[in-house]
Amino acid sequence: MSSERRNRALRALRSSAKRRNRRVAAEPPPAAPSVVPDPAGEEPAPPGSVIDAALYRDGRRVSTPSTLAEAYTQLRQEPGAMAWIGLYRPNEPELVSLAKEFDLHPLALEDAIQAHQRPKLERYGETLFVVLRAARYLDAPEEVDFAELHIFVGPGFVLTVRHGSAPDLSAVRRRMESTPELLKLGPEAVLYAILDTVVDGYAPVVDGVENDIDESEIQVFSGDPQVSRRIYELSQEVLEFQRATRPLAPMLEGLTAGFAKYGTDEELQRYLRDVADHVLHTIERVDGFRLQLSDMLTVNATLVAQQQNAEMKALTEASFEQNEEIKRISSWAAILFAPTLVGTIYGMNFVHMPELGWVFGYPFAIFLMAVVCGSLYLIFKRRGWL
Repeated sequence: MSSERRNRALRALRSSAKRRNRRVAAEPPPAAPSVVPDPAGEEPAPPGSVIDAALYRDGRRVSTPSTLAEAYTQLRQEPGAMAWIGLYRPNEPELVSLAKEFDLHPLALEDAIQAHQRPKLERYGETLFVVLRAARYLDAPEEVDFAELHIFVGPGFVLTVRHGSAPDLSAVRRRMESTPELLKLGPEAVLYAILDTVVDGYAPVVDGVENDIDESEIQVFSGDPQVSRRIYELSQEVLEFQRATRPLAPMLEGLTAGFAKYGTDEELQRYLRDVADHVLHTIERVDGFRLQLSDMLTVNATLVAQQQNAEMKALTEASFEQNEEIKRISSWAAILFAPTLVGTIYGMNFVHMPELGWVFGYPFAIFLMAVVCGSLYLIFKRRGWL
């Protein structure tokens, strides 16, 4: 890209930042604290987005600028030094300032401003732009929190832009400063350390998700009605995990392919290959989770269907028994109704009834009742109602 086109792109980004700042200025400002606590556990940062900035020479810190402008000035005064600047959710003017100072590509700068990018590795001339998705497991809600991290790596500088709570880059900085022989290898060593921290951070997340899956498996076989929803939530977490980890394999392959071309230190090559092995191990475990959850969902659907069939069978048997009881009650009701009908007719005591004066009238009525009741009993017995 020509210098004129790059300047036009930067001017467009600055204009966009100014318009956004005017919109924000028109709104009533919220109450802001005097310091901004860093959610990853680092020391509270002063107002602004710079969490930590340092200049290094031969793997040792030689300066700690407190602002971006101070960092630019000190870097110009320290030829051969490396600047490592960490930012947390910077605003557009700050990113535009970094782009102008370190000659960042406008496309990479646009991705850093907008965020919500997939993990990727882009090379713009001598500058690498890396997007990572860090993860951490939250014990209380039993869910995975994903955070986006952008890294610019170029000759003599490393810029990290975090858009979430993870990872804890202060630990990475302390680790690198405690091993100056590794830090003096340059910006590529810092990139390795960040990649290693992000990938190692996946291990406790994988363990947490695996534990959740085991608990859900117990719920499946215990017949918990809420397990289907839990399996769905875990499937979404695993899918998001796959989106965060799968692109890392080709990214590291791209870095490996450039070892010879860019003269990467041999020891650093070994470290990066170790990170690649951890990534493949994580990807395999996460893929296994996806299959396991799919099987669990199938098993749960089968168990639910079996339970429903058992319930339907029980309802059918109960209905059958109820019908049999109704048949028996109806049969005895009909049998008892017959003598009542005969007795009611002969109990009307009308004057003109032929049987009233008959000597055998009473025995005949009793006999008629017995015959009707016996006949009904035999009929119901033959039909299985009694």
